[in-house]
Amino acid sequence: MDDKPKLLDQVREQFRLRHYSIHTETVYIEWVKRFIRFHKYRQPLEMGAAEGEAFLSDLAVRRDVSASTQNQALSAILFLYKKVLLIELPWLDGVSRARRPQRLPVVLKQDEVGQVLAQLDGTLWLVASLLYGSGMRLMEVLRLRVKDVEFAWFEILIRDGNGQKDRITMLPKKLVSPLQ
Repeated sequence: MDDKPKLLDQVREQFRLRHYSIHTETVYIEWVKRFIRFHKYRQPLEMGAAEGEAFLSDLAVRRDVSASTQNQALSAILFLYKKVLLIELPWLDGVSRARRPQRLPVVLKQDEVGQVLAQLDGTLWLVASLLYGSGMRLMEVLRLRVKDVEFAWFEILIRDGNGQKDRITMLPKKLVSPLQ
């Protein structure tokens, strides 16, 4: 009897060894499942560049996914092969890439942000104000602890931010009183 863990369990194990976000783990697992399903449940060890290119091209051409969605699927497949199966895949040339839209990002003007914040109150207002005023990510704000706020220096210590890195960002003076 084979005691080797199932493929998806191996993927989860590699994520946890690297302390990756549970959200990223969940999304990558789903992409690995879709990849395997797309190829009629063939084992990834039996597949290679041609199958990866076919899957990614299908996402772009037939399913018309965004470039960021296709890149996410690509990252999941690369993680599977490089980190779990320990196979290098020197390919990408044959993949039909989803096109990135040629648009400028929409940025709210200061008075528009004020109008949005005026519609909120309490905790929601504080979270949205921190997102806007400090540049923190949503999960960073939601994980914020009292000991991470340095009122005297108008700083916020962000622990285990993106990439498991700590960093310091500014605390807007306007938010000192509501936070206290």
